[in-house]
Amino acid sequence: MKVRVLGCSGAIARDCRTTSFLVDQDVLIDAGTGVGELTRDDMLRIEHVFLTHSHLDHVAGLPLMVDTMACDRIGRPVHVHALPKTIAALRAHVFNGVIWPDFSCLPSPDMPLVRFHPLEVGELREVGGRVIEALPARHSVPAVGYAVRRQVPGAPSWVFSGDTCGHPDFWRRVNQLQVHSLVIETAFANRERELARMAQHLSPAVLAEELDHIDRARRYPIYITHTKPADTEVIMREIAQFDQVRPPLSEVSHDIRWLSAGHVFEF
Repeated sequence: MKVRVLGCSGAIARDCRTTSFLVDQDVLIDAGTGVGELTRDDMLRIEHVFLTHSHLDHVAGLPLMVDTMACDRIGRPVHVHALPKTIAALRAHVFNGVIWPDFSCLPSPDMPLVRFHPLEVGELREVGGRVIEALPARHSVPAVGYAVRRQVPGAPSWVFSGDTCGHPDFWRRVNQLQVHSLVIETAFANRERELARMAQHLSPAVLAEELDHIDRARRYPIYITHTKPADTEVIMREIAQFDQVRPPLSEVSHDIRWLSAGHVFEF
């Protein structure tokens, strides 16, 4: 199984695309502007899209992608999986006939280009020999993270926090999984810790507290995503100072890395 990073920035600029991950060739986890890294042929291979939440930086590429491949997808809709409130937001504010055509009933209600599939926190979906599990998250809108693994006993999981300010149930479940790697957001530098709290994102100081929830017997690479382009260096420098600023409760240093577009997880 492969997970390719199409976009992982917290905003747009040259060489900065927002959140989207391609699992093998046929599944997207989020559909931010990173979808623009795909060729049209790549897009035509997408069968399922799993959304963490409704914010534009995580869904902006979805309506444009559907439109790009529309004439070749009649009778073969893209299956969009998300929380019921995320789907409601997409119906009301994106696929509403005003901002964008309602492809959930076009070209006809019987043969739409998009089919929505509500899911709940903790639910598992089996997709082409892989299991995709919705993990708890806490954000300013209803949100989830995801764990993705092959459908074989003991398979390691690629874990994505989604946008979150931390959630005890997230760590409780992560500590039950065999984690290959963890992708976790840190959107704001410490000087904006209060803004991060209000927006329900993480800052480096809060990330340090969150990582203390990891079982001390577990160790795996942790990749930082969703940094703002102007603050990426500051955020990563503050994260690198964890051991100097505050010793971890577990006395275990973490293998923390910056995530960049084009990175491929393979396991």
